Amino acid sequence: MRKKSLSFRSRIFLAMILLVLLASILIATVTIYQYKEQSEDYHEGRLKRKEQNIKTHLRRFLNSRYNTWEVKTENVPFIFKDEIYNISDIHKLQISLYDLEGGLLISTVTGSKKDLAEKCLDAEILNKINNTAEHKHLDRHQENGETFQSSYTYITDQKSKPLAILNLPYLENGDFLSNELQEFLERISVAFLFILLTAFAIAFLLSKYITKSLKTISDKINETRLEKRNQKIDIDDTSEEISTLVNSYNSMIDELEESAVQLATSEREQAWREMAKQVAHEIKNPLTPMRLTVQNFQRKFNPEDDNIHLKVDEYSKTLIQQIDTMSSIASAFSNFAQMPAQKNETLNVVEIVKLALDIFNENYIVFSSSSDEVIAKFDRTQLIRVVTNLVKNGIQAIPDNQTPRIMVNVETQNNHIVILIADNGTGISEENLDKVFEPKFTTKTSGMGLGLAMVKNIVETHQGTITFASEKDKGTTFKVTFPKG
Repeated sequence: MRKKSLSFRSRIFLAMILLVLLASILIATVTIYQYKEQSEDYHEGRLKRKEQNIKTHLRRFLNSRYNTWEVKTENVPFIFKDEIYNISDIHKLQISLYDLEGGLLISTVTGSKKDLAEKCLDAEILNKINNTAEHKHLDRHQENGETFQSSYTYITDQKSKPLAILNLPYLENGDFLSNELQEFLERISVAFLFILLTAFAIAFLLSKYITKSLKTISDKINETRLEKRNQKIDIDDTSEEISTLVNSYNSMIDELEESAVQLATSEREQAWREMAKQVAHEIKNPLTPMRLTVQNFQRKFNPEDDNIHLKVDEYSKTLIQQIDTMSSIASAFSNFAQMPAQKNETLNVVEIVKLALDIFNENYIVFSSSSDEVIAKFDRTQLIRVVTNLVKNGIQAIPDNQTPRIMVNVETQNNHIVILIADNGTGISEENLDKVFEPKFTTKTSGMGLGLAMVKNIVETHQGTITFASEKDKGTTFKVTFPKG
């Protein structure tokens, strides 16, 4: 089973909503990424500024009058014995000083952090400090779920000679920035929600506007019929693509009307040809025996024959019989060609059907009705014609070696009149089921095959239907249904 796809309007609507959602997600992702980058840059810059200030503070103390010690590496613990705590307190940062070999000289780190600080610096850190142009190294690591930075750089004496290695451990406290990010995301979420709702409305209106012209074209195409005059599409303020489609449809309508006229003309001509052939064929059949009869009478005519009057009488009867046949042919074609005129009148269907059956006078025709009076609006003459043709058709379908039986029933069903006419004839073969109501179709040796076609025409003119059910060698039942009013 073929899966039903989404309509063009739904695709436009969903595409626009998806575009807004993707844009919102992308903006949020870029915002969070930008925050992380800015946060790292902020903490790195802050540590760099503090490092520069602490180095300046240490150099000033080394060169001040408060320092009574000789400025060299082994005296660093004595030089900054007390001052290092003041500097740490002023700059709100822990300070550790190492010798040039990586051994700890002095530190303000206490507790477990001091134990960590008492370790010698790794050779990798010493190499990075020595081998960089700025003689600096920045290390970032995670500890207990928190991010720490550690900067390593030289402090120098007055001659810019390295005196010790300064280590500043720095905790990246991002609570403030995290709160700012959360507030920003909350605000942008509200904005995104508003944009999304707006996008829903715009997408709905835009998709409706885009598909409005297509819906008009689709409706016109669905209404297009070959047998009627079709209206062209007139749409203002459309895109170039829609205008091209409309122009193509209008051109197709012009071509369709021309083709319909040509087809109707061709069909009429073909119908007249077929009708002329049928009339000629049916008239030719009785003319042939009439010609032979006249020729035979002319050849054997003898005024002195004692039986001349008897022969003239037989000759006249033969001609009259063939003339009657030609008259019935003309009447049949005339009745079929005449479109039934609806002269509806309120009548009792039961009474009219009984009247139609009276002309047969056969006792094997059995009539029944669900009620003595079934009122409906129908043309009296045409109703009689329908019944007589169907009954006559049933009689002709019964073989001569079989006891005939025709059942006629009138009943009402859901505000409709139903007439059933059943026979016990030979039935209709399977290959002829689709041809029963076609003009000129007949399985009998006599007749023109117009009776059932005429019945169908009358019934459909009165907004009714005619169907049949047939079983081979058991009979056929015709069902005529038409509304009461």
